Amino acid sequence: MTQGIDRREFLTRLGVTVGAASLGSPLAELPVAGPATAADEPGKGRISDKPVKFGHITILSGPGAVLGAPSLKGHTLAAEEINGAGGLLGKRKIETVTADEAAGPDATVKEVKRMKLSEGIDYFSGVIAAHNQLAVGPVVEELKLLTIMTEGCIDRLFEVEVPNPRYLFGMTNILSADGVTMAVVRAWPDVRRIALVHPDYAFGRWFQMHFEAAREKLLPQAQTVSEVWAPLGSTEFSAHIAKTQAARPDLVVTAMWGGTYIAFYKQALQHGLLPKTKIAGNINFGVVPHAIGKDHPEGALAGVHSNYHFTYPSASQSPRNKQFVDRYHQRWKEYPSYTAEAAYTGLYLFKTAVEKASAATGGWPDDEAIIKELEGLSIAAPAGTVTIRREDHRAFKDVKVGFSKNLPDYPFPVWDPERIITIPVASMTAPPSWPRPGKGHNDPSATVNWIKTTWPKAGA
Repeated sequence: MTQGIDRREFLTRLGVTVGAASLGSPLAELPVAGPATAADEPGKGRISDKPVKFGHITILSGPGAVLGAPSLKGHTLAAEEINGAGGLLGKRKIETVTADEAAGPDATVKEVKRMKLSEGIDYFSGVIAAHNQLAVGPVVEELKLLTIMTEGCIDRLFEVEVPNPRYLFGMTNILSADGVTMAVVRAWPDVRRIALVHPDYAFGRWFQMHFEAAREKLLPQAQTVSEVWAPLGSTEFSAHIAKTQAARPDLVVTAMWGGTYIAFYKQALQHGLLPKTKIAGNINFGVVPHAIGKDHPEGALAGVHSNYHFTYPSASQSPRNKQFVDRYHQRWKEYPSYTAEAAYTGLYLFKTAVEKASAATGGWPDDEAIIKELEGLSIAAPAGTVTIRREDHRAFKDVKVGFSKNLPDYPFPVWDPERIITIPVASMTAPPSWPRPGKGHNDPSATVNWIKTTWPKAGA
């Protein structure tokens, strides 16, 4: 499809919605992932009371901790709730073994193996950084270790490294979904000069591939006037900011995350790049909410990896999200981030699959029975409806992003309730049947090829 169309018409076709009104389907239609009932567990009498042991690895130190540490907190909260109701199937309590992934891929892989072979974990969860995901994915398949990865976001993981996953599941929308950054087009159609400031490793590179594929279709009149890549973990950006300022951009697009983003935006304020220049980040508001200061520019595109911000859906729209936010805040004295919600929901997806498998087979189900129930499973979660795609084990939800605003209810900026953008995830990623890299095309991902092949070029 190559014929150009009006931008507004194109966005309407994709299902882009602006405002606080849209939630894909009524949450009440889906069952609550709560304690099992007697009808759900016909084999209860044959179930051991031996604890179920989970491994959970996330970023617990360094600048990445403000993004990664909430994963363990979300997992822990879910485990405490499940244990408080008697445990899985009312009998088996959850125990968790933890570790830090900040040391990188080799150390993380070594820790996964240690947890399985020495600690005797039954199941595994966590892993945040993209380069660690790519290293850990094949290993859990080799170990036959049923894994619900808090992230699992990078397209290459399920398209190249583990193209036919059996034991591996990923909890967040894939990176291409927010790499496309559709909201930039809807918010700022007059942008002509774009500067890029990204972390120089898999996450930043993969984000940029998908952003550029979409930009060519949606903002063909814009040009990239500056491109800087900072080493992973950088916290000093003076040179990057100076180069960016010299290019006189209308918009800065960044995939910086965690403490690196906080350092970047504060230095950009000091040097005068912000708030003069608009800024759009796909994961800049993915950190613990209180880590972002009141000095953050209002009106910035504030991404949460297309997944979840604790203010949306609102309490009036979703009692389920209100309950999660209230319980999380009571337990940890802070508000949840998208990694907290992903880990929390991942454990409840596991719980639901165990209950369904037990009802079908009796007793405690084996891995194959649990996997069968996880594939295609949907539950109502704090973020909205979450569905594990049967074909590739990725958990999808509709894409969402907001704009930063200081409201009197919070001592830090949150999403402007009148400027939340939602997009059906199917409009942002290639369908599961689309050819993967090396299967009829040489593009880096299925979604890049899908955009090139099927998206029209928007007119001015």
